[in-house]
Amino acid sequence: MQDLTKLRMFFYSRKNFKRPDLQKNPHRSFEKEVALLDSFFANGGTAYCLGSPARDCWYLYTLNPPNPHPPQPDQTLEVLMTDLDPQVMKIFTQEGSSSAADATQKSGIDLIIPQMAIDDYLFEPCGYSMNGIAKNGCYMTIHITPEKDFSYVSFETNMPQASYQQLIERVVNTFRPGKVVITVFANKESVAAEFPKAVQQMATVGEELRRHDLQYCRLHNYDLTFAFYSKFPS
Repeated sequence: MQDLTKLRMFFYSRKNFKRPDLQKNPHRSFEKEVALLDSFFANGGTAYCLGSPARDCWYLYTLNPPNPHPPQPDQTLEVLMTDLDPQVMKIFTQEGSSSAADATQKSGIDLIIPQMAIDDYLFEPCGYSMNGIAKNGCYMTIHITPEKDFSYVSFETNMPQASYQQLIERVVNTFRPGKVVITVFANKESVAAEFPKAVQQMATVGEELRRHDLQYCRLHNYDLTFAFYSKFPS
């Protein structure tokens, strides 16, 4: 088991489910997840809900270890997408691609953060996952559910950048979603330290997505921004 006293910060997060009633316990509600996590930690953690629970929101649970190591640069960008372009999603089926490598190249995933070593997998009959790692040890991970009625793509990276705006644009233009949740974590030591606040200037992403919700949080040595974008009308 990992020694939590050596961590700078522990957190668990996820987007709200479209059908929480179909999940196994304790994942049918965030409250049950929080209760389970609190049972593991004597002092408990802190739970947050960013965005509208009635629409698109993001749940977060954080725990600050009692004796963390000295702060090191740390940052995470997540781009969570729904209502995706059916033609793009067709690539991530065995009908649309002959292999995982074929899907990676057809979609342009290999160009989102170039020169990463990629381990990808195309599921049967559909679905896709990849993990990429750069020479500096930073990662990129993507998971795709392509079915039309509940299409979903999650993108995450800890690549340090002063601005993620161009990277976000590449991600959105690759998958062409109808709705997007963007979250940015960065601590004070990161080169991305100012970007959580800079998201306030991003009123649109891609060609058609407008911002409808924005929240900013100051956590222990971290800043966090949540933003929700969708095509008009939301």
